[in-house]
Amino acid sequence: MSVPPSPLSRSVASPEPLSRSVIVTALRAAGCVFAEDEAQLLISTAQTPADLAAMVDRRVAGLPLEHVLGWAEFCGLRITVDPGVFVPRRRTEFLARQAVALARQVAAAAAPAAPAGQADQADQAVRVRPRTVVVDLCCGSGAVGAALVAALDRVELHAVDIGPAEVRCAHRNVAAAGGRVYEGDLYEPLPATLRGRVDVLVASAPYVPTEAIDLLPPEARIHEPRVALDGGADGLDVVRRVIAEAPLWLAPTGCLLVEMSERQAPQALETVARAGLIPRVASFDELNATVVIGTRPALQRGSGG
Repeated sequence: MSVPPSPLSRSVASPEPLSRSVIVTALRAAGCVFAEDEAQLLISTAQTPADLAAMVDRRVAGLPLEHVLGWAEFCGLRITVDPGVFVPRRRTEFLARQAVALARQVAAAAAPAAPAGQADQADQAVRVRPRTVVVDLCCGSGAVGAALVAALDRVELHAVDIGPAEVRCAHRNVAAAGGRVYEGDLYEPLPATLRGRVDVLVASAPYVPTEAIDLLPPEARIHEPRVALDGGADGLDVVRRVIAEAPLWLAPTGCLLVEMSERQAPQALETVARAGLIPRVASFDELNATVVIGTRPALQRGSGG
């Protein structure tokens, strides 16, 4: 069955910009639920009328809006998202916010105390306290790491992804803040000097069960890398690997945070406990977000571990 060319494509050579109403109508016909909002984003991002027409054509053809725009909004930031790279989800903002809160606790605990009423010494304490060490596994575009750097004062960020395209994209999002990005499988490319030093370890690992991949929207199923989605038979294959090795990298009182579905959380909590971490779960119904957290116990007095 042949598909007729889009009427929008015929306006690419035209100097006249597409009207907002024409764009909204085209987007609605293509099944875009938030057609009005998307139209405004496309109009504000396009550089020329021809650019706008081409962008609308790509969106109507089914490309994710973020791939068409070249960016996604995440925690108030504009994150570069290259074609073929996993698009950061709104629900993952909850993971980032939980990580920020825990990182602030770590920083407060590490800050040297200053005598009461001596503000200059308190300022000096902030300057001399060590940086909070953050590792962002399965970083994709680097959105979570970028959000942490933006929200915190002193961060040493290390981000990892297995995909070359993701690594290039993440580098663009975190390099300006001094973050380092590594290509490889989970912990494998990280410097050995990070072992036992990581304060906050975040992982937006794939957690969709293999048999559920075909049920995902076409935008994800077709245009995002399968390795960023497929979590194996129960969705937890990669998550279990993240949890198993986390205690080797976490500092005492350091925290692991992993995003997953609500129904997967009980099994993951058991895995966290077996790894020797203190487990808990945080959730936010508004975003349908669930994060399993594991905290490495503090060193006991007289312990060398």
